[in-house]
Amino acid sequence: MVFRGPRRMGRPGLLGTVARTAVITGTARATSNAMNRRAANKDAEQQARIDEAAQQQYAEQQAAQQQAPPPPAPAGDDLVSRLQELARLKEAGVLTDEEFAAAKAKLLGS
Repeated sequence: MVFRGPRRMGRPGLLGTVARTAVITGTARATSNAMNRRAANKDAEQQARIDEAAQQQYAEQQAAQQQAPPPPAPAGDDLVSRLQELARLKEAGVLTDEEFAAAKAKLLGS
């Protein structure tokens, strides 16, 4: 056995410094990766909740549209067509002048 002298104390040698740096770097990288994975999972869960809420809102809107009665025809067009029909009936002799006047007043709300 060869005696090389007392063991060195104090600062580590080059190999010790490289080894320590490798351990610190590996630990930092593993921690960073874990944090990034956790953030990505959290973002994915939040996006899934947002998508689910949007789908539910869309389904509710579709159901409401299916249950709602169709919008009425514009009042102006309907009134005009009814007045034209009354005039046609009067011209055809189906309605008298008094009946035409009464029906017209009823339509116009007079």
